[in-house]
Amino acid sequence: MDGFKLYWHSMCMLMKSRLQYPLSFFLQTLAQIVMQGGELLAVLLIIDRFDTLNQWSGGDLLFFFGLMSVIFYLTECFARGVTCFPPLVQQGKLDTFLLRPRGVLAQALCYQMDPRRVGTVAVGAAAMLMGAAQAQVAWTGLKLLALLEAVAAGGVMMMGLFLIDAMLSIHSVKSIEVVNVLTYGGRSACQYPLDIYPKPLKTLFLFVAPFGLTVHAPAAYILGKNLFGWPDWTAFVTPLSGPLFFGAMYLLFQRAMRYYRSTGS
Repeated sequence: MDGFKLYWHSMCMLMKSRLQYPLSFFLQTLAQIVMQGGELLAVLLIIDRFDTLNQWSGGDLLFFFGLMSVIFYLTECFARGVTCFPPLVQQGKLDTFLLRPRGVLAQALCYQMDPRRVGTVAVGAAAMLMGAAQAQVAWTGLKLLALLEAVAAGGVMMMGLFLIDAMLSIHSVKSIEVVNVLTYGGRSACQYPLDIYPKPLKTLFLFVAPFGLTVHAPAAYILGKNLFGWPDWTAFVTPLSGPLFFGAMYLLFQRAMRYYRSTGS
């Protein structure tokens, strides 16, 4: 509870600092919305060009896009400090974290936030609701539960993916760009249903970066579709892979911290 209070206090302070220049904040937020709107437009063009993609209708594709956008940008908004870990190592700022009576990851979470992402989250939420309406989703308590579980588990999994970049930066100082294949590349690829991809990509996003388990299985259940021939109850079990993945990455991150050497900056 004390850790949550510290996090909340840090987020409030960071938000106040961002709002010291309201016009700049507004313009930057607007720019984020425009960029996300461009991605949404690309999906709408695909929907306009093709009636279906395998078993997925246009509304289904819009729902996947919106759900993935909400998960990714919520993570970038409230866990921005984890995504910015390599600069902390390069600039020597991580040294100060080691002097404080808090865990390194907890301090990283409190270090940074990006409220500009609220606009992109809103665009994603709007796309998700539009997609659900077009797909004629009949909302029930179980489907709402599956949605909440997908958002929570997906966000935790995304933090686990960004921890890979953090671990590699401890050993190499610089960020390893190949990790972006799993983070930003994973977000872009997994805005569409996983079963449209060839087997190597399915394997990658099921068992390496488990987007398919944490996000796509519950999304397919909500849309009333069958993703891989799995029974409906798996939609409530597979998202647990998100916290498990994060737990494994956190243990590896803790191990990597033993080898941390200051840059002396």
